[in-house]
Amino acid sequence: MIETLKLDQADDEENPDVAIVLPTYCEAENIENLISTIESLETDLVIVVVDDSSPDGTGNIVKKLQEKYTNIALLTRPYKSGLGTAITDCFRFILSQPNVPDYIITMDADYSHNPMDIPKLLQSAKRGHHVVVGSRYCKGGRIKGWTLTRLALSKIANKMTAKLVALPIHDFTSGFRCYSREYIRRVLPNLHSHTYEIEIETLRQAGIHGAKVTETPITFTNRKKGKSKLTVNEVFNFMLYVLKAMVRKSAHS
Repeated sequence: MIETLKLDQADDEENPDVAIVLPTYCEAENIENLISTIESLETDLVIVVVDDSSPDGTGNIVKKLQEKYTNIALLTRPYKSGLGTAITDCFRFILSQPNVPDYIITMDADYSHNPMDIPKLLQSAKRGHHVVVGSRYCKGGRIKGWTLTRLALSKIANKMTAKLVALPIHDFTSGFRCYSREYIRRVLPNLHSHTYEIEIETLRQAGIHGAKVTETPITFTNRKKGKSKLTVNEVFNFMLYVLKAMVRKSAHS
């Protein structure tokens, strides 16, 4: 069961501009500074944190921040349940609110995604795009702090996905994205991923529904605090998902 602490926005007459989705597990070293930086942006926003009962007290830090900021919601899940379900749980929660934001941004909670890039993604979405990807691989995009092995795996995954999803972008696996409210409403019933495949599934649905997709360059910085949550098994399952989807696509073509 998901424990939901709702946003205190009962008196707001207008929808907030954007909801920021932060899936967390053991991000006690990063979450307070990240949320404080997001709150400093001159943007009408709400923040939705979904925490898988982090043993390091991440959820408790968020609860304390709720005393300072009234635009934070915390969803607490009983155990680590995967990135895909964390994101879709947040989507459902956001769409259930009386004042649904016009846009929804997903990003990592470890500072690998720079919150100062949020206005850039939002600006691009407001030009009529349903999905905006914060891209590490388009012109102007960069990665800092990755090993050659991780960089190679990422590029292989992107090349494989490009064959599966025909969209005019270079970075199919970036989790830093901005979605329009209408797009999420349309595709949410078709999102079933449990882990990192959610990044591919949301883009596949964009192709299926003819959504307008673009990308904007970002600098991805490898986490400086805490440990990566990406496991070898999750990398294997991600690759397997893409391969199976490619086989299915080939069989139906």
